[in-house]
Amino acid sequence: VQLQASGGGLVQDGGSLRLSCEASDQTFRRYVVGWFRQFPGKERMFVAGMKWSDGSRVYTDSVKGRFTISRDNAKKTVYLQMNSLRPEDTAVYYCAADPSVISSNIASQSAYRYWGQGTLVTVSS
Repeated sequence: VQLQASGGGLVQDGGSLRLSCEASDQTFRRYVVGWFRQFPGKERMFVAGMKWSDGSRVYTDSVKGRFTISRDNAKKTVYLQMNSLRPEDTAVYYCAADPSVISSNIASQSAYRYWGQGTLVTVSS
């Protein structure tokens, strides 16, 4: 499956953005999906994940209450709604998907085989 991410941009401190990630294949509906971000010079870090089986969501602590991951299987798209953005959220954001991710690995980038291209989010202070 191929993933196409979009929605990044420049936003002020406290603003909102919605990232989208569209898949090429309808089998996407049975994939665990995740969002990761990469700060300059750092490894990719988990942001949020969502299981296809029960729709449960997992977030890294720093985005809880501000970011929401969701999916629209009919549109083959996963979203990351980002509210109350902070300058420290500035990063390149990547979507990822894989049918074989298990709960214990949902935050591990090595568990995902399919990745979208990054989309840059810049939050100005």
